[in-house]
Amino acid sequence: MSSPDPQVRAARNHTTPGGGRRPVVAVTGAATGVGALLTERLAASEEIKQVVAVDERRGECDAAEWHILDVRDPAIAERLRGADVVVHLALDLDLGSDAAARTAYNVRGTQTVLTAAAAAGVHRVVLCTSAMVYGALPDNELPLSEDAELRATAEATGVGDLLEIERLARRAPRAHPGLNVTVVRPAILVGGTDTALTRYFESPRLLVVAGSRPVWQFCHVEDLCSALEYAVLEKVDGELAVGCDGWLEQEEVEELSGIRRMELPSAVALGAAARLHRIGLTPSPAGDLAYTMYPWVVSGSRLHDAGWRARWTNEEVLAQLLEEVTGRHTVAGRRLGRKDATAAGAAGATVALLGAAAVVRRARKARRR
Repeated sequence: MSSPDPQVRAARNHTTPGGGRRPVVAVTGAATGVGALLTERLAASEEIKQVVAVDERRGECDAAEWHILDVRDPAIAERLRGADVVVHLALDLDLGSDAAARTAYNVRGTQTVLTAAAAAGVHRVVLCTSAMVYGALPDNELPLSEDAELRATAEATGVGDLLEIERLARRAPRAHPGLNVTVVRPAILVGGTDTALTRYFESPRLLVVAGSRPVWQFCHVEDLCSALEYAVLEKVDGELAVGCDGWLEQEEVEELSGIRRMELPSAVALGAAARLHRIGLTPSPAGDLAYTMYPWVVSGSRLHDAGWRARWTNEEVLAQLLEEVTGRHTVAGRRLGRKDATAAGAAGATVALLGAAAVVRRARKARRR
Protein backbone atom coordinates (compact mmCIF):
# COMPACT_ATOMS: atom_id res chain seq x y z
CA MET A 1 0.00 0.00 0.00
CA SER A 2 1.34 3.42 -0.92
CA SER A 3 1.76 5.91 1.88
CA PRO A 4 -0.43 9.04 1.97
CA ASP A 5 0.95 12.15 0.30
CA PRO A 6 2.59 14.79 2.56
CA GLN A 7 -0.52 16.98 2.71
CA VAL A 8 -2.70 14.07 3.85
CA ARG A 9 -0.19 13.08 6.53
CA ALA A 10 0.05 16.71 7.64
CA ALA A 11 -3.73 16.97 7.95
CA ARG A 12 -3.84 13.84 10.11
CA ASN A 13 -1.13 15.17 12.39
CA HIS A 14 -2.44 18.75 12.39
CA THR A 15 0.88 19.96 11.05
CA THR A 16 1.91 21.85 7.93
CA PRO A 17 3.77 19.99 5.15
CA GLY A 18 6.90 21.76 6.47
CA GLY A 19 6.47 20.21 9.89
CA GLY A 20 4.98 23.13 11.83
CA ARG A 21 1.86 22.78 13.94
CA ARG A 22 -1.30 24.02 12.27
CA PRO A 23 -3.03 26.46 14.63
CA VAL A 24 -6.69 26.85 15.47
CA VAL A 25 -7.45 30.55 14.92
CA ALA A 26 -10.38 32.54 16.32
CA VAL A 27 -11.38 35.76 14.56
CA THR A 28 -13.65 38.34 16.21
CA GLY A 29 -15.65 40.68 14.01
CA ALA A 30 -15.64 37.85 11.47
CA ALA A 31 -18.90 38.63 9.68
CA THR A 32 -17.97 41.91 7.97
CA GLY A 33 -15.12 43.99 6.64
CA VAL A 34 -11.53 42.93 7.26
CA GLY A 35 -12.75 40.22 9.64
CA ALA A 36 -14.80 38.54 6.91
CA LEU A 37 -11.92 38.70 4.41
CA LEU A 38 -9.44 37.29 6.92
CA THR A 39 -11.83 34.51 7.96
CA GLU A 40 -12.19 33.40 4.33
CA ARG A 41 -8.44 33.60 3.78
CA LEU A 42 -7.53 31.58 6.86
CA ALA A 43 -10.25 28.99 6.21
CA ALA A 44 -8.76 28.37 2.76
CA SER A 45 -5.18 28.06 4.05
CA GLU A 46 -3.52 24.66 4.36
CA GLU A 47 -1.45 26.09 7.22
CA ILE A 48 -4.53 26.62 9.40
CA LYS A 49 -6.26 23.69 11.12
CA GLN A 50 -9.56 25.43 11.91
CA VAL A 51 -11.11 28.90 12.03
CA VAL A 52 -13.48 29.88 14.84
CA ALA A 53 -15.55 32.91 13.84
CA VAL A 54 -17.05 35.20 16.49
CA ASP A 55 -19.52 37.98 15.75
CA GLU A 56 -22.96 39.25 16.67
CA ARG A 57 -24.33 37.72 13.49
CA ARG A 58 -23.32 34.86 11.24
CA GLY A 59 -21.15 35.63 8.25
CA GLU A 60 -20.87 33.91 4.90
CA CYS A 61 -17.85 31.65 5.48
CA ASP A 62 -19.33 28.14 5.83
CA ALA A 63 -15.91 26.62 6.47
CA ALA A 64 -15.62 28.43 9.84
CA GLU A 65 -17.16 27.39 13.15
CA TRP A 66 -19.48 30.24 14.12
CA HIS A 67 -20.28 31.59 17.59
CA ILE A 68 -22.81 34.41 17.79
CA LEU A 69 -22.16 36.76 20.71
CA ASP A 70 -20.96 40.21 21.71
CA VAL A 71 -17.19 40.32 22.31
CA ARG A 72 -17.85 42.13 25.60
CA ASP A 73 -19.63 39.03 26.93
CA PRO A 74 -17.33 37.12 29.35
CA ALA A 75 -18.84 33.92 27.91
CA ILE A 76 -16.46 34.42 25.00
CA ALA A 77 -13.76 32.70 27.07
CA GLU A 78 -15.50 29.36 26.62
CA ARG A 79 -15.81 29.93 22.87
CA LEU A 80 -12.06 30.60 22.63
CA ARG A 81 -11.08 27.43 24.46
CA GLY A 82 -8.97 25.27 22.16
CA ALA A 83 -7.81 28.19 20.00
CA ASP A 84 -4.09 28.82 19.62
CA VAL A 85 -4.41 32.36 18.25
CA VAL A 86 -7.10 35.05 18.45
CA VAL A 87 -7.29 37.89 15.92
CA HIS A 88 -9.42 40.65 17.43
CA LEU A 89 -11.07 42.73 14.70
CA ALA A 90 -14.39 43.58 16.36
CA LEU A 91 -13.92 47.35 16.46
CA ASP A 92 -16.35 50.18 15.82
CA LEU A 93 -14.64 53.01 13.93
CA ASP A 94 -17.78 54.23 12.16
CA LEU A 95 -17.84 57.99 11.68
CA GLY A 96 -21.53 58.04 12.55
CA SER A 97 -21.22 56.23 15.88
CA ASP A 98 -21.73 58.03 19.16
CA ALA A 99 -18.20 58.69 20.44
CA ALA A 100 -18.83 57.55 24.01
CA ALA A 101 -20.62 54.36 22.92
CA ARG A 102 -17.88 53.64 20.39
CA THR A 103 -15.15 53.97 23.02
CA ALA A 104 -17.07 51.79 25.49
CA TYR A 105 -17.42 49.06 22.86
CA ASN A 106 -13.84 49.20 21.57
CA VAL A 107 -12.05 49.36 24.90
CA ARG A 108 -14.30 46.99 26.84
CA GLY A 109 -14.31 44.54 23.93
CA THR A 110 -10.52 44.47 23.74
CA GLN A 111 -10.18 44.09 27.52
CA THR A 112 -12.64 41.19 27.52
CA VAL A 113 -10.98 39.42 24.60
CA LEU A 114 -7.51 39.68 26.13
CA THR A 115 -8.71 38.40 29.52
CA ALA A 116 -10.80 35.64 27.93
CA ALA A 117 -7.92 34.55 25.69
CA ALA A 118 -5.61 34.22 28.68
CA ALA A 119 -8.25 32.28 30.63
CA ALA A 120 -8.82 29.95 27.67
CA GLY A 121 -5.11 29.15 27.32
CA VAL A 122 -4.68 31.01 24.03
CA HIS A 123 -1.02 31.48 23.10
CA ARG A 124 -1.23 34.65 21.00
CA VAL A 125 -3.61 37.56 20.43
CA VAL A 126 -3.28 39.73 17.33
CA LEU A 127 -4.77 43.23 17.58
CA CYS A 128 -5.27 45.69 14.74
CA THR A 129 -5.05 49.44 15.36
CA SER A 130 -3.69 51.95 12.82
CA ALA A 131 -0.50 53.75 11.90
CA MET A 132 -2.42 56.84 13.01
CA VAL A 133 -1.25 56.06 16.56
CA TYR A 134 2.20 57.41 15.62
CA GLY A 135 0.59 60.83 15.13
CA ALA A 136 0.80 63.16 12.13
CA LEU A 137 3.48 65.69 12.97
CA PRO A 138 5.70 68.03 10.92
CA ASP A 139 8.90 66.59 12.42
CA ASN A 140 8.07 62.91 11.81
CA GLU A 141 10.78 60.93 10.07
CA LEU A 142 10.06 59.59 6.60
CA PRO A 143 9.40 56.75 7.03
CA LEU A 144 8.69 55.97 10.68
CA SER A 145 10.07 52.77 12.18
CA GLU A 146 7.84 50.42 14.16
CA ASP A 147 9.66 51.47 17.33
CA ALA A 148 8.90 55.17 16.82
CA GLU A 149 7.17 56.83 19.77
CA LEU A 150 3.36 56.88 19.64
CA ARG A 151 2.77 60.64 19.64
CA ALA A 152 -0.86 60.79 18.52
CA THR A 153 -3.47 62.52 20.63
CA ALA A 154 -7.13 61.61 21.05
CA GLU A 155 -8.29 64.52 18.87
CA ALA A 156 -8.94 62.50 15.69
CA THR A 157 -11.80 60.07 15.11
CA GLY A 158 -11.25 56.85 17.03
CA VAL A 159 -7.57 57.48 17.70
CA GLY A 160 -8.13 57.76 21.45
CA ASP A 161 -9.65 54.27 21.38
CA LEU A 162 -6.71 52.92 19.39
CA LEU A 163 -4.20 54.42 21.82
CA GLU A 164 -6.04 52.77 24.70
CA ILE A 165 -5.98 49.44 22.84
CA GLU A 166 -2.22 49.87 22.37
CA ARG A 167 -1.89 50.43 26.12
CA LEU A 168 -3.88 47.27 26.84
CA ALA A 169 -1.64 45.37 24.40
CA ARG A 170 1.52 46.46 26.25
CA ARG A 171 0.04 45.61 29.61
CA ALA A 172 -1.49 42.21 28.72
CA PRO A 173 1.69 40.07 28.74
CA ARG A 174 2.52 41.39 32.23
CA ALA A 175 -1.01 40.79 33.50
CA HIS A 176 -1.22 37.38 31.79
CA PRO A 177 2.20 35.67 31.66
CA GLY A 178 2.48 33.37 28.66
CA LEU A 179 0.16 35.46 26.48
CA ASN A 180 1.89 37.00 23.47
CA VAL A 181 0.32 40.09 21.89
CA THR A 182 1.07 41.35 18.39
CA VAL A 183 -0.25 44.71 17.19
CA VAL A 184 -0.68 45.41 13.48
CA ARG A 185 -0.84 49.07 12.41
CA PRO A 186 -2.02 49.66 8.83
CA ALA A 187 -1.63 52.90 6.89
CA ILE A 188 -4.75 54.45 5.29
CA LEU A 189 -6.93 51.40 4.77
CA VAL A 190 -8.69 51.06 1.42
CA GLY A 191 -11.06 48.41 0.12
CA GLY A 192 -14.67 48.80 1.15
CA THR A 193 -13.76 51.18 3.99
CA ASP A 194 -15.31 54.52 4.97
CA THR A 195 -13.12 56.81 7.04
CA ALA A 196 -12.38 60.51 7.31
CA LEU A 197 -9.29 59.87 5.19
CA THR A 198 -11.09 58.00 2.39
CA ARG A 199 -13.78 60.71 2.40
CA TYR A 200 -11.05 63.26 1.70
CA PHE A 201 -11.10 61.96 -1.87
CA GLU A 202 -14.87 62.43 -2.20
CA SER A 203 -14.51 66.23 -2.10
CA PRO A 204 -14.74 68.38 -5.22
CA ARG A 205 -11.36 69.89 -4.22
CA LEU A 206 -8.55 68.43 -2.13
CA LEU A 207 -8.10 70.63 0.91
CA VAL A 208 -4.46 71.59 1.48
CA VAL A 209 -3.58 73.62 4.55
CA ALA A 210 -1.06 76.33 3.73
CA GLY A 211 2.42 75.58 5.05
CA SER A 212 1.80 71.86 5.50
CA ARG A 213 3.42 68.95 3.67
CA PRO A 214 0.92 66.15 3.05
CA VAL A 215 2.26 62.75 2.03
CA TRP A 216 0.11 59.71 1.39
CA GLN A 217 0.61 56.03 2.09
CA PHE A 218 -2.15 53.49 1.63
CA CYS A 219 -2.79 49.90 2.67
CA HIS A 220 -5.12 47.65 0.70
CA VAL A 221 -7.29 45.36 2.82
CA GLU A 222 -5.87 42.34 0.99
CA ASP A 223 -2.36 43.31 2.09
CA LEU A 224 -3.57 43.85 5.65
CA CYS A 225 -5.09 40.35 5.69
CA SER A 226 -1.82 38.94 4.35
CA ALA A 227 0.11 40.71 7.14
CA LEU A 228 -2.36 39.46 9.76
CA GLU A 229 -1.85 35.91 8.47
CA TYR A 230 1.92 36.35 8.91
CA ALA A 231 1.28 37.31 12.53
CA VAL A 232 -1.09 34.38 13.05
CA LEU A 233 1.51 31.92 11.77
CA GLU A 234 4.18 33.51 13.99
CA LYS A 235 6.37 34.40 11.05
CA VAL A 236 6.90 37.81 12.66
CA ASP A 237 6.53 39.27 16.17
CA GLY A 238 6.08 42.58 17.95
CA GLU A 239 4.47 45.77 16.69
CA LEU A 240 4.00 45.63 12.93
CA ALA A 241 3.39 48.54 10.58
CA VAL A 242 1.90 47.63 7.22
CA GLY A 243 1.35 49.62 4.05
CA CYS A 244 2.36 50.03 0.45
CA ASP A 245 6.05 50.61 -0.22
CA GLY A 246 6.97 54.29 -0.16
CA TRP A 247 4.55 57.20 -0.38
CA LEU A 248 2.99 59.78 -2.68
CA GLU A 249 3.52 63.51 -2.40
CA GLN A 250 0.43 65.74 -2.56
CA GLU A 251 1.33 66.89 -6.06
CA GLU A 252 1.45 63.28 -7.25
CA VAL A 253 -1.94 62.56 -5.67
CA GLU A 254 -3.45 65.57 -7.42
CA GLU A 255 -1.96 64.54 -10.75
CA LEU A 256 -3.10 60.91 -10.43
CA SER A 257 -6.58 61.79 -9.19
CA GLY A 258 -7.22 64.75 -11.45
CA ILE A 259 -8.71 66.60 -8.46
CA ARG A 260 -7.46 70.13 -7.99
CA ARG A 261 -6.41 71.51 -4.62
CA MET A 262 -8.04 74.14 -2.45
CA GLU A 263 -5.43 75.83 -0.27
CA LEU A 264 -6.53 77.56 2.92
CA PRO A 265 -4.69 79.17 5.85
CA SER A 266 -4.35 76.89 8.84
CA ALA A 267 -6.50 79.06 11.13
CA VAL A 268 -9.35 79.15 8.60
CA ALA A 269 -9.30 75.41 7.84
CA LEU A 270 -8.97 74.24 11.44
CA GLY A 271 -11.41 76.81 12.76
CA ALA A 272 -14.07 75.92 10.19
CA ALA A 273 -13.62 72.19 10.81
CA ALA A 274 -13.92 72.66 14.57
CA ARG A 275 -17.07 74.79 14.30
CA LEU A 276 -18.81 72.48 11.84
CA HIS A 277 -18.10 69.46 14.04
CA ARG A 278 -19.14 71.25 17.22
CA ILE A 279 -22.63 72.00 15.90
CA GLY A 280 -22.98 68.49 14.49
CA LEU A 281 -22.84 69.30 10.77
CA THR A 282 -19.79 67.11 10.09
CA PRO A 283 -18.70 63.79 11.63
CA SER A 284 -14.99 64.59 11.62
CA PRO A 285 -13.34 66.60 14.41
CA ALA A 286 -10.66 69.11 13.51
CA GLY A 287 -8.02 66.63 14.69
CA ASP A 288 -8.62 64.54 11.57
CA LEU A 289 -7.13 67.35 9.46
CA ALA A 290 -3.64 66.75 10.90
CA TYR A 291 -3.50 63.44 9.02
CA THR A 292 -3.93 65.32 5.74
CA MET A 293 -1.33 67.93 6.71
CA TYR A 294 1.74 66.13 8.03
CA PRO A 295 3.53 62.82 7.37
CA TRP A 296 2.84 59.54 9.18
CA VAL A 297 4.35 57.13 6.65
CA VAL A 298 5.62 53.79 8.02
CA SER A 299 8.50 51.59 6.88
CA GLY A 300 7.05 48.14 7.55
CA SER A 301 10.60 46.88 8.09
CA ARG A 302 9.69 44.01 10.43
CA LEU A 303 7.32 42.47 7.93
CA HIS A 304 9.82 43.05 5.12
CA ASP A 305 12.59 41.37 7.10
CA ALA A 306 10.29 38.35 7.56
CA GLY A 307 9.79 38.08 3.80
CA TRP A 308 6.40 39.79 3.50
CA ARG A 309 5.76 42.15 0.59
CA ALA A 310 2.80 44.35 -0.27
CA ARG A 311 1.12 43.24 -3.48
CA TRP A 312 -0.47 46.63 -4.06
CA THR A 313 1.29 49.93 -4.84
CA ASN A 314 0.16 53.32 -3.57
CA GLU A 315 -0.81 54.26 -7.12
CA GLU A 316 -2.96 51.13 -7.52
CA VAL A 317 -4.70 51.58 -4.18
CA LEU A 318 -5.42 55.24 -4.91
CA ALA A 319 -6.94 54.23 -8.26
CA GLN A 320 -9.21 51.73 -6.50
CA LEU A 321 -10.19 54.28 -3.88
CA LEU A 322 -11.14 56.81 -6.56
CA GLU A 323 -13.24 54.15 -8.26
CA GLU A 324 -14.99 53.29 -4.98
CA VAL A 325 -15.90 56.91 -4.19
CA THR A 326 -17.20 57.74 -7.67
CA GLY A 327 -20.61 59.38 -7.33
CA ARG A 328 -20.14 60.31 -3.68
CA HIS A 329 -19.89 63.95 -2.70
CA THR A 330 -18.39 65.16 0.56
CA VAL A 331 -17.58 68.61 1.89
CA ALA A 332 -15.66 68.93 5.18
CA GLY A 333 -16.22 65.22 5.83
CA ARG A 334 -20.02 65.46 5.46
CA ARG A 335 -21.72 63.36 2.81
CA LEU A 336 -24.05 65.40 0.63
CA GLY A 337 -27.25 64.34 -1.09
CA ARG A 338 -27.63 64.76 -4.84
CA LYS A 339 -29.26 68.18 -4.55
CA ASP A 340 -26.63 69.46 -2.11
CA ALA A 341 -23.85 67.99 -4.22
CA THR A 342 -25.03 69.88 -7.30
CA ALA A 343 -24.99 73.12 -5.34
CA ALA A 344 -21.58 72.37 -3.88
CA GLY A 345 -20.21 71.55 -7.30
CA ALA A 346 -21.50 74.82 -8.70
CA ALA A 347 -20.31 76.95 -5.82
CA GLY A 348 -17.05 75.10 -5.22
CA ALA A 349 -15.70 73.56 -2.08
CA THR A 350 -13.97 76.79 -1.13
CA VAL A 351 -17.28 78.58 -0.79
CA ALA A 352 -18.68 75.63 1.17
CA LEU A 353 -15.86 75.71 3.69
CA LEU A 354 -15.57 79.46 3.97
CA GLY A 355 -19.32 79.58 4.47
CA ALA A 356 -18.93 77.59 7.67
CA ALA A 357 -19.09 80.75 9.76
CA ALA A 358 -22.39 81.71 8.17
CA VAL A 359 -23.76 78.22 8.80
CA VAL A 360 -22.72 78.47 12.44
CA ARG A 361 -24.40 81.87 12.81
CA ARG A 362 -27.64 80.62 11.28
CA ALA A 363 -27.64 77.57 13.56
CA ARG A 364 -27.12 79.76 16.61
CA LYS A 365 -29.96 82.07 15.61
CA ALA A 366 -32.25 79.06 15.10
CA ARG A 367 -31.45 77.78 18.59
CA ARG A 368 -32.29 81.17 20.15
CA ARG A 369 -35.79 81.19 18.65
